[in-house]
Parts: sequence; C-alpha cells; structure tokens
Amino acid sequence: MRYNVLKVLACLVIAIALIGAGCTSQEEGPAEETTKEPVRIGIIQWDDSRAGAYVFTGILDEGGYEYETVSADVGGLYQATAQGDIDVLIHTWLPVTQASYWDKYGDSLNKAKVVSSGAKIGLVVPDYVYDSGITTVEDLKGNASKFDGKITGIEPGAGIMITTEKALEEYNLEEYELYSSSTVGMATTLQDKLDNEEWIVVTLWRPHWTFARMEGLKFLEDPKGVYGGSDNLVILTRPGFEEDRPEFYQLIQNYEMDLNDIESIMIAIDEGQSPEKAAADWLAEHPEKYDEVLGTQ
Repeated sequence: MRYNVLKVLACLVIAIALIGAGCTSQEEGPAEETTKEPVRIGIIQWDDSRAGAYVFTGILDEGGYEYETVSADVGGLYQATAQGDIDVLIHTWLPVTQASYWDKYGDSLNKAKVVSSGAKIGLVVPDYVYDSGITTVEDLKGNASKFDGKITGIEPGAGIMITTEKALEEYNLEEYELYSSSTVGMATTLQDKLDNEEWIVVTLWRPHWTFARMEGLKFLEDPKGVYGGSDNLVILTRPGFEEDRPEFYQLIQNYEMDLNDIESIMIAIDEGQSPEKAAADWLAEHPEKYDEVLGTQ
C-alpha cells in the first residue's frame, strides 16, 4: 500500500517483463495445460500481495503448472490485466482501497475469487487506550494531550496519509498533527510505546505484520466512513480467462488465505527473507494447502 510509481515506468516494466517471459515455473504440467501458453500472473509490489502470490505460485510449482510473473505497481497491473496482457492479478484490495482503479478498468476485469475478507485501513491504538474509552476516531477529540498531539504516520503521500488528512478535517481534530515517518519507523515507535504502555495512535492497515508481532492492536471505529470500511483481497482475471483456461481458473476458486497466515509470512519478509522463501517455508508447515488448491484431497 505504499508504492506510487509513475505509470510510464510501470508500463515499461510490464512491457519488458512480458517480452522477456518473466519468471517461469516447471517445464511440465498437467496434460490439459502443456500445449498452452504459460499463465501470466501480475504481482502488486505490496508485501501482503507478494506473500499471497508466492504461496499460490508455490502451489502451482507443486502441481506442475506453467506460469510467468510480472511485478509492478497497482495502476500498471490493473491496466495490463484489463488489456489482456496479464491473465491473473493476485491480491487486489476491493471494494475500497483500490476503488479508483476498479472504476477505471473494472468493466474489462473479472472478480474471480475473494481470497481473504476483513482487510482494512484506518487509525489504530493499543488495547489499553481502546479500553480507556477511545474507541472511535471521534473520541480522539479533546484527548490530544494524551497522545502528545500527534498521529504517527508513514511515508508522505501514501494513500492512507492522504485519507488521514481528510479524517482530521472531517472529525475536527485540529489539535492533532499528522507526522510523516516510514512504515518501519512507525512500527518501531509503536513497539516502543507498547513496551512502556504509553498512548499512541498510528496509521495502519491489515494485513500487516505488526498485527502478528504485536498484541492488542485495535482499529478505531470510523462512524463517518472516511476510511471506507472493510476490504476484500481479491484475485482478478482478464476478460475470457475462465473460458480459455478452465482448469487453471478452478485452482483460483480453490485458493483462500487467512489474514493471520498472510501476516505470518509478512513477518518473515520483514525479517529479511525473500517473499519466495517466506512463502515456501509457510507451505512446508502447511502441506494441506497443496491438496486444498490442487484438488488432490
């Protein structure tokens, strides 16, 4: 949720990746699929998307399916999928976070599968703050001194930062200042405050590894709907993909991931593992996922 790459660059990256035939999987696959072109899978450059994508491609490897991967920014991959240059786009955030892209390209896209539900963005506090009566964004008003007048954010210009600026206006929280930081900086500050049971409010979203690593984090309720409510993590496909590749489409239908599992993989990525290795290690601990998706139970 933190990348804002110029569209021109995104399109160039996608074009080069498609021409160069990306990262391919196993050389052999099921008999029905061996004579067909590899499926082109788009992976958004967000940690949660990469975590889920590499679990899925790890399962494809086990099943012997051929595929290519293309990693780029959100807008470029939406456009490429709508145009048919990408077959499958993994872990989009709909209907809220990526609504602008769906509004632009949705007529040429298919919502193939809801992988996870309950994804969201907003303001988050420790449970001891929540239990004291600060349960909604409205409750922040009049309590700025307890938070040092600060909302701890992430990179300037990120979508959640822009939305939080709007929330400050909508809820008349003029006594607060939104502080820009980095995602890592925000998480470090949050952990320090938790360790000392000090008050803090941060911009955050789920899935995010902080929810797996830090206990007792609570989203503030947003009665005015500034942050847009809950999202789903959705796999999109290009027009006609279901008809062209029904067997592969069925694999998508079989694929689901719990937010807690996604976050556990994100922790490993944050600790320095590659997304591929983190996903492979998770699959090694959850071999039942192969049977679940490949239909070999």
